[in-house]
Amino acid sequence: MLSVGLTGGIASGKSTAAQLFVQKGASLIDADLVARDVVRPGEEGFQPVVDAFGSDIITPLGELDRVKLGAIVFSHPEKKKLLDTILHPFITNRIFSRIGQLKDQRYPGIVMTDIPLLFECGLQQRFDKTVLVYASPEMQQQRLIKRNSITPESTGQRLSAQMAIDDKRQYADYIIENTGALAALDEQVSAVWSVFCRILQKIDKTS
Repeated sequence: MLSVGLTGGIASGKSTAAQLFVQKGASLIDADLVARDVVRPGEEGFQPVVDAFGSDIITPLGELDRVKLGAIVFSHPEKKKLLDTILHPFITNRIFSRIGQLKDQRYPGIVMTDIPLLFECGLQQRFDKTVLVYASPEMQQQRLIKRNSITPESTGQRLSAQMAIDDKRQYADYIIENTGALAALDEQVSAVWSVFCRILQKIDKTS
């Protein structure tokens, strides 16, 4: 098994690249989906978040109001840090528990973990390889405004909540430049996938 951490920045195209890897045969663990799971009512992250941010973030159905919570944390960096401090241990434990289960089951393939804060949390050493999907900050901003229909000010707040994407380049084993058409992205994903397949073959021969 080969464990790969896939990351990027907001609107860099990371999720699109992840799906292209899946099409080529990768198994995917999506950290964003894990993050949603841990804050469902009754799960370990729900009550700590409510305790920290108040009952106003609970919907009439008893779930977290993700829109309201997002507006709070992206407008106040210290509250974003608090939310991360609360949830990251729960999210990280679930992700690596799943990876550990696959290893125990001797899963024979490539497992991609789509994890936005891979480098921010210093998790890169826990993966066999890492991939950064890169788009320039200017392109991120343009895509985010178009995708989310938000103001440039809000876009700037969201971009500043993560490590600058140019700073992430130094930590990645492989960099996919997502600055053009989908076909160009797919071509780069295919090239990296071929490398991973060769690495996996070597692992299989030595195990």
